[in-house]
Amino acid sequence: MKRLRILVMILSASALVAAQPPTIAKVREWRTQHEKAILGELYEFVSIPNVATDAPNIRRNADALARMFERRRFAPEIVPTAGTSPLVLAERRLPNVRRTLTFYFHYDGQPVTASEWMYEPPFKPVIVAEHSDSEQGRTISLDTWQGGIDPQWRIYGRSTSDDKSPIVALLSAIEALDAANIALTSNVRLIVEGEEEAGSPNLEAAVRDHADRIRGDALLLVDGPRHPSDRPTLNFGSRGIMNAVITVYGAAHDLHSGNYGNWAPNPALQLAKLLASMKDDAGRVTIDGFYDDVTPPTAEEKQAIAEIPDEMPMLMKAFGFSRPESPDRLELRHNLPTLNIDAFESGGGTGGQGRTIIPAAATARLDLRFVKNVDPAKQFERLVAHVKKQGYFLVDKEPDAAMRAAHPLLASVTRIGGYPAGRTPLDAPIARAITKAVSDASEGKIVRLPTIGGSTPFYLFSDVLNVPTIGLSIVNFDNNQHGPNENVKIKNIWDGIETMAAILTMP
Repeated sequence: MKRLRILVMILSASALVAAQPPTIAKVREWRTQHEKAILGELYEFVSIPNVATDAPNIRRNADALARMFERRRFAPEIVPTAGTSPLVLAERRLPNVRRTLTFYFHYDGQPVTASEWMYEPPFKPVIVAEHSDSEQGRTISLDTWQGGIDPQWRIYGRSTSDDKSPIVALLSAIEALDAANIALTSNVRLIVEGEEEAGSPNLEAAVRDHADRIRGDALLLVDGPRHPSDRPTLNFGSRGIMNAVITVYGAAHDLHSGNYGNWAPNPALQLAKLLASMKDDAGRVTIDGFYDDVTPPTAEEKQAIAEIPDEMPMLMKAFGFSRPESPDRLELRHNLPTLNIDAFESGGGTGGQGRTIIPAAATARLDLRFVKNVDPAKQFERLVAHVKKQGYFLVDKEPDAAMRAAHPLLASVTRIGGYPAGRTPLDAPIARAITKAVSDASEGKIVRLPTIGGSTPFYLFSDVLNVPTIGLSIVNFDNNQHGPNENVKIKNIWDGIETMAAILTMP
């Protein structure tokens, strides 16, 4: 019986190899011969600090990208923006090719605190083996390692997953195809941004100014993690986002909590009640009109969601909670606008000895995310109207004595940034072609998400440039992006190379 099982396994593996597209087999063969070089290039790139406010190192990143592109026969240009981070644009044109694909990436990363990282500082990448959530793994030096590279190992470092390894995967795919004399079937344009983690404040102006150098028959926005099932993941829309800060005011200064507690109004309690009024127990936002403009999913989008593996039990176990806010499955919630409390501050915080006071003010920071057809400005107006509906008089600065005497409930509501959502129909011809290429390369089913939960500048390409835009995610979902110990699983880089090659050579 044991021999029979082994024979079945061998035959099954042989069938998969036989079914594998020849292009992917050749790309995989090249990759297995160059694994250390691929990871070495990623190491070198990740070693350059990339926080958007660090102008000298941001420029080093842009220069490094230009060199990486030139190696693959692209013509790159570093394009200044109104901020400190330039765009890097590049193009590789081919004779007798009419289709053009544009790939978007970003090269900046979230700020870091080195002391929070477990293995090495954030800009000193390191391979970690035997990873688990509860135990520290074994580190491996890429320079001295002589054995094979286990695809389950992870590379730790800022931007290993968000968003530098996808750039290396694309360039490795092109290098593999060139080495195998396999022609690309599309011209390739690249746009790489350096302010994505800062909210892309200068991207729209730059996109409009350089639209003719960015447009293509489709744009692949390569960012974010795969679905938790770890299937190859395409998305066809991205939420928009806006931040808001709400401050509730009480007495003109802090008061002694013994002498005046339960008599003087407490802004922290008032703000907590105000925030609680914005959602019901099922997680539905109760602000009037919050869902009015939502474009419901089409029949095909609903079918795509139904085909996605339901990983909610695994996610709840991995993240350590027993019940979600809403009973709906996560992928359905991604197609609705959200209101989230990011932070709450009052009385100087809870660290140290603390102060027994009634605070003079309390502040909360919210993020609101949008889906297609929801206008950020209108959604902010609905938030303001809700605060007023709860009896608050709104001010745009610290209230003076006259305001305090006239109004028992005082608050300010401030909008910070914001941009809308974007979406491409799943049945657009180029979307179907890319879907087929990715599915064929993966030898199995893929995940098609009508909208991802996160926010990217998707709308700039889908709505401003009117280019069919599709999100491609290759990195592992449990990558700690934005936090300490960000990592990428090596298997996901290898899979990403093959996915990119399939798209670059699709009919």
